[in-house]
Amino acid sequence: MFLALVICASAAHAHDFWIQPAAYWSDADASIPITLQVGHGAQRQRSQIRSNRIARLVAFAPDGAARDVRSDLQLRGANDDGRLRFVAPGTYVVALETDNRGRSALPAQRFNKYAQDEGLTPALEHRQRTSKMAADAAESYRRVTKAIVQVGTVAAQSAGNVTTPLGLPLEIVPERNPYAAPGGDLPVRVFFDGEPLAGALVKLTRLEHDDAPVEERRTDQAGRASFSVLPSGTWLLNVVWTRPVTAPSDVDFDTTFSSLTFGFP
Repeated sequence: MFLALVICASAAHAHDFWIQPAAYWSDADASIPITLQVGHGAQRQRSQIRSNRIARLVAFAPDGAARDVRSDLQLRGANDDGRLRFVAPGTYVVALETDNRGRSALPAQRFNKYAQDEGLTPALEHRQRTSKMAADAAESYRRVTKAIVQVGTVAAQSAGNVTTPLGLPLEIVPERNPYAAPGGDLPVRVFFDGEPLAGALVKLTRLEHDDAPVEERRTDQAGRASFSVLPSGTWLLNVVWTRPVTAPSDVDFDTTFSSLTFGFP
């Protein structure tokens, strides 16, 4: 069983997860195919997540209205995992959250490296404080992802659904709509359980060349970081955070993977 969990961790934890629309910009009332993606470079593939692990899939309209679109998912279809349709023009945010029933385990050295690579200081500090740096570690995990989809013409003002938190466990929130003024600096804030998160490692990856991130930034005390984004291609921002599990449990940590994607025509 432990070997199976290690193999699972290699596939699940080393890679990001995101919603990939066939087009991030669309005409009104068009059918937009989406896939759920995981991995980078040669490891990139469609996710095999089960539908019963998806806790919610919600589309937030420009006016702030939220619509449950889980019925639009058709996982592991021949060419896509479902289709979205937005009637009115504007900037939409599609948010997906899974439960935390994912499980993985790693040998001590691999877990420590993974925690260092992803900036999981709570895990490293807890392991050092409890003298468990040489112990294997197991964790539960959930995935959270948002995609920004533009329908029709971009409004001059920033969309509130883009620039405010949507109540996800861990989320990356742009401080401006990247579509309203493409290119240049994109400041973002990271929120964990509704509060700004300091010290988190946020990575920016261009999905056309996704072997490695193009930028990495630590959030400041207000949870802020800023990235330089070209006004072309498709982009992924991702962050991971964890907390120790102190009650009796089969895992040592509860971890959340979060991402945000957007793209230009």
